[in-house]
Amino acid sequence: MTTYWCELAWLGGERAETGVLVEIEGGVIVAVAAEQHPPPRDMRVLEGLTLPGLANAHSHAFQRVLRGRTQRASGSFWTWREQMYRVADRIDPESYFALARATYAEMALAGVTTVGEFHYLHHGAGGAGYGDPNEMGRVLLAAAAEAGVRITLLDCCYLHGGIGAPPDGTQRRFADASADAWAGRVNDLDESESARIGAAIHSMRAVDPEAAEAVASWALERERPLHAHVSEQPAENEACLEAYGRTPTRLLEDAGALAANFTAVHATHLDDGDVSVLGGASACCCVCPTTERDLADGIGRMRRLADAGASLSLGSDSHAVIDLFEEARAVELDERLASRQRVHHGAAALLRAASAAGQACLGWPEAGSIAPGAPADLVTVSLDGVRLAGWETEFALDAVVFAAGASDVRSVVIDGHEIVRDGQHLNVNVPDELGEEIRRVVA
Repeated sequence: MTTYWCELAWLGGERAETGVLVEIEGGVIVAVAAEQHPPPRDMRVLEGLTLPGLANAHSHAFQRVLRGRTQRASGSFWTWREQMYRVADRIDPESYFALARATYAEMALAGVTTVGEFHYLHHGAGGAGYGDPNEMGRVLLAAAAEAGVRITLLDCCYLHGGIGAPPDGTQRRFADASADAWAGRVNDLDESESARIGAAIHSMRAVDPEAAEAVASWALERERPLHAHVSEQPAENEACLEAYGRTPTRLLEDAGALAANFTAVHATHLDDGDVSVLGGASACCCVCPTTERDLADGIGRMRRLADAGASLSLGSDSHAVIDLFEEARAVELDERLASRQRVHHGAAALLRAASAAGQACLGWPEAGSIAPGAPADLVTVSLDGVRLAGWETEFALDAVVFAAGASDVRSVVIDGHEIVRDGQHLNVNVPDELGEEIRRVVA
């Protein structure tokens, strides 16, 4: 039995609780009690605000290489994509393992305890298969294990280079021959205590409606998460309307994809009907504001999705930054810019998106809370730094959500195991390993 005394802890309500005892056994929280003062002797003390583990619900690990390297050329998402393809062409299994290990360790430093890896870099140069068709997926699973974080590998079905077009160039590394070939490959992936397997439809540009139905059926039959990029760009909507007379959301609805296990990633350019069907299906919408603004995608209006019945989760996507606090407040602050009104999403709602909702959409519904029966994930944010100086208990939650950064995370416990102590990862020298592997890829 291990017991922590938390100076402040968020237990899911609208404010933080003081003097919270958390008892852990076998990697699971067995008891929680608030207003316990002072801490008993010989107890582990967590000074600051302790949160449940955060979930990064949308990651492309290889794109971490691009940080800081795409800011000089003007253009759009589509011109950025060409730079992303050039990086993808340089990744092999060895470099992918090292890069993903360091990237996932960077996430742990930021308080992320579970990552959803939207995985489509499947094959070798020119689309040639590896001896093990899942070699790149297994590399990601191993990388997460060494970084100490849980992972849901959202293995992505990618078939076409655009509607009616074959994959071209780098896209051949992403593409399977058919939905059946995709399913046959994914069926050989194994889960573990810290890894689960889900499905992804890259987009309705890259997967035709019949294949989307097959992927959705695979996920529904196995009760696995299903994610898809949805309406990230107006051009995606225009192409689907021209080819099928339906928006991407309506095509996914027709394919039977819209259910409680479904997550629409981005969901930026939706019409009112799209919002209604996503909300009516109790689907999740994963927002990635730092990537969406970096790529000039646009600003999603998440309040109307929440009002319609959808849940919200957060992802760092291309890893322009890895900071779930920044993603959380950007949901609110970007919507303020678009609407010219304040306070669409409160601090507690944004933390739920970053924790419980994100964990659930990745297939870990038991995680994301500090409560008996939940995995023992504790993320402690220091309140003593310059960013949060002058905090008061009443406003601690607001202060952390709207002012804290990843560097304020001091301690991370995942499944009862200490992964980060005093702001340092215990197993990975994150800056050195990131620098080494990024330089290796771009050399």
